[in-house]
Amino acid sequence: MLMTIHIAAGSIGLIAGTVALFARKGRTVHRQGGMVFVIAMLAMSASAIPLAVWAQKTTSVMGGCLTFYLVLTSFLTIRRPHERFDWVVIGAALAGISLAVVFYSLGMEGLRSSTGTINGLMPEAMFVFGSVALIAALGDVRVTLVRAVSRPYRIARHLWRMCFALLMAAVSFFLGQAQVLPELLRNSPVPALIPVVVVILMFYWILRVQWSPSAPK
Repeated sequence: MLMTIHIAAGSIGLIAGTVALFARKGRTVHRQGGMVFVIAMLAMSASAIPLAVWAQKTTSVMGGCLTFYLVLTSFLTIRRPHERFDWVVIGAALAGISLAVVFYSLGMEGLRSSTGTINGLMPEAMFVFGSVALIAALGDVRVTLVRAVSRPYRIARHLWRMCFALLMAAVSFFLGQAQVLPELLRNSPVPALIPVVVVILMFYWILRVQWSPSAPK
């Protein structure tokens, strides 16, 4: 049952995330696609955690936790009004710091292992995920200390977290589960290009939101 939920939610999340990523920000298509993406990704990551615990894959447990954290805090960034010393945001910051510590610990464990890997993954990936969690947590700390947060900054903060969660899902499916793809697609450069496209669009929208006069304010 959990596996079915995980696969279905992940598939819906990838489709809805793609729609939201290409749609003009702030428009109805973006809002609706984004909402479906949030629900699907929260379900996908929440179902991934017990599955990973059952499989005894700590790295996958942490990947699910990081995805859940990024999507939830991104959603709250847009939906909640800004408040100084917001305990919800402070709690999110503490969660992000905890994630970073565990990821760094897993990376060190991988470096010390005889295979030089951790659960079959290169330890460098753990340091990347840990750094992402730490950057997000520091962003949480920052917004709860300042008196006001500009709308472009809030949108950019929302965008990069959603996009990174989409990137994790895309990498997990198109590269981590490449064996389920049709052979023609599997042997093409498409699976490797999709995460690259997500990264490019992430930076495109962040830059546009921050500096374009036509961006939503």
